[in-house]
Amino acid sequence: MSESIAVVRASRPNFLVLAPLCVGLGVAVAWQQGSPPALLDTLLVFVGAILAHAAVNLFNEYEDFVSGLDMITTRTPFSGGSGALPETPDAAKYVLSAAIGTLALVILIGLYFLWQRGLPMLVLGAAGVMLVLTYTRWITRSPLFCLFAPGIGFGPVMILGTLVALGGRLDATAITVSIVGLFLVSELLLINQIPDAEADRKIGRRHLVITLGTLAAARLVSVLFLSGYIAVVAGILAGWLPFPSILSLATAPFALWLSWRLPGAVNQPDSLNVLLGTNVAILLATLALLIVGLSL
Repeated sequence: MSESIAVVRASRPNFLVLAPLCVGLGVAVAWQQGSPPALLDTLLVFVGAILAHAAVNLFNEYEDFVSGLDMITTRTPFSGGSGALPETPDAAKYVLSAAIGTLALVILIGLYFLWQRGLPMLVLGAAGVMLVLTYTRWITRSPLFCLFAPGIGFGPVMILGTLVALGGRLDATAITVSIVGLFLVSELLLINQIPDAEADRKIGRRHLVITLGTLAAARLVSVLFLSGYIAVVAGILAGWLPFPSILSLATAPFALWLSWRLPGAVNQPDSLNVLLGTNVAILLATLALLIVGLSL
């Protein structure tokens, strides 16, 4: 029983809401294009996305335990892992098995959509699988790739993959929405790396918080936030996004406040934890409001 609980904890269920929101953006674009997707296909895409996100988390938890990172990191509610394997070491093999099994289910769902949609599905699906398998062990050693890999996975790969799977087309609206997702999800992972920087450095990781320092990383968070909002504004002005998409800008004042407070909080754990939680809320609200705007 304790091993089963550890596997569930290692999947980080509290954080799996991001995948359905990204899929929701793809579904909203498909509806906006005038091609309502089949219910079964829609359900399969949602299930596949959640399983893919869980697989990333499971592989990450296993790798962090095996590398020793879990033993030296300081856990927060938003970073440092779940702590499941340090508390239940015997569950490591079950977490790895769950990661492999979960990814296998994702691939099976992908093969169904490959049969339905052809080559575009193969390209996006293969990119997603490669990101799942290589993120923790290899991508975290490349600062620039580590910055954008999560955003690529949840933005272009998941949002555009959803659209292709549901029979939609890759138009300017879809590309713009995926770029918004790319910037905002990259920002989320970057800010969450700040508390882990010293522990990550000790096991050989080289993300931008390590190579640039925490203050420069905090400023880069502001740039990524701004880039996401600029993409929305540019999309509306160009006619690529419907005007109600402006709803997603309602979170901009909160993002501005966070960006102003972050540099002074990078060395204050309690203040930083508050900002990490606020950041999650800003990201999720922005994506949810963009779905609403696309659907109106």
